[in-house]
Amino acid sequence: MKKLKTALLSYGMSGKVFHAPFLELHPRFELTGSWERSKKLIQQDYPEVKSYSSLEELLNDDVDLVIVNTPVETHYEYAKKVLEAGKHALVEKSFTTTTAEAEELRDLAKQKGLKLSVYQNRRWDSDFKTVKEVIDEKLLGDVVEAEFRFDRYNPNLSPKIHKETANAGAGVLKDLGSHLIDQAIHLFGLPNAVFADLRITRKNSLVDDLMDILLYYSDKRVRLRAGFFFREAVPAYAVHGTKGSFLKSRGDIQEDELKTGKKPTLEGWGIEPEDKAGILHTEKHGEVYRGHIPTRHGNYYGLFDALYHSITEDKPEPVPAEDGVKVMKVIDAAIQSSEQKKVIQLK
Repeated sequence: MKKLKTALLSYGMSGKVFHAPFLELHPRFELTGSWERSKKLIQQDYPEVKSYSSLEELLNDDVDLVIVNTPVETHYEYAKKVLEAGKHALVEKSFTTTTAEAEELRDLAKQKGLKLSVYQNRRWDSDFKTVKEVIDEKLLGDVVEAEFRFDRYNPNLSPKIHKETANAGAGVLKDLGSHLIDQAIHLFGLPNAVFADLRITRKNSLVDDLMDILLYYSDKRVRLRAGFFFREAVPAYAVHGTKGSFLKSRGDIQEDELKTGKKPTLEGWGIEPEDKAGILHTEKHGEVYRGHIPTRHGNYYGLFDALYHSITEDKPEPVPAEDGVKVMKVIDAAIQSSEQKKVIQLK
């Protein structure tokens, strides 16, 4: 079977931690190299690959797929150039900075017959996979309310300048928020309306670092929260339905293990500690049940495997560009809502 020659647009943390290890693990991907502007690091880890000095050099090479893992404000410009060069693209979150940009990229990929996917890896986290299974199996009955959180305690500004400079791609909404919005849409679809409160809480911060978003559906409400002053974490997922509730802490270990240099595998990877198991309190066969439910294994390999089959067999992308458009619609509505202090209708 064909190997997909794949290049990265940067080899910082995302390239080194989230992409290259899985491209190396998957037998049908071939990492050709990365565009490196100043620091030349990729050949220290992968001596056989190239360090491209420019985007043009990379796009002129024999490459099938390009991973756009640069700062958010550059995604639209670079992804457009990748598609215009006839390459398939995997774009980091947030997909773009506006809905209009996302729609243009989606339409361009369709026009050229190329695959365009968004790197929403948190769909393959162990905790979220477990939440999705509980909902899909109707263990809670019909969902009436849910709250998803990405809580951290880190009052210090990021050393990454692009994350703390006031620009169109910066802020918690387009960083952690895009994960939560994508998960909500993946489970429940595009909401009817959005209300949001975006704030700056860290000293000397220039970008939003606390978000509180309420998604309105006809039969449920979904709340999404993220910020940097949560030293004592509450459940990352709280889902309540007509039969009962499911509470789950954020327990996926993949990012932490990848940051230590641990290489992913197909077996025994992404297994949470047992003490992170979620609590299910519901009804089974007419009787009340309360206990822990085993956590699914997480593995970002699934995203890359689905992307490979999407490109080589013309199957749907693991996270289609249309999903990226929907996330951007919610993000744009959240910004508008916070500025105007009112509910913004989407449908």
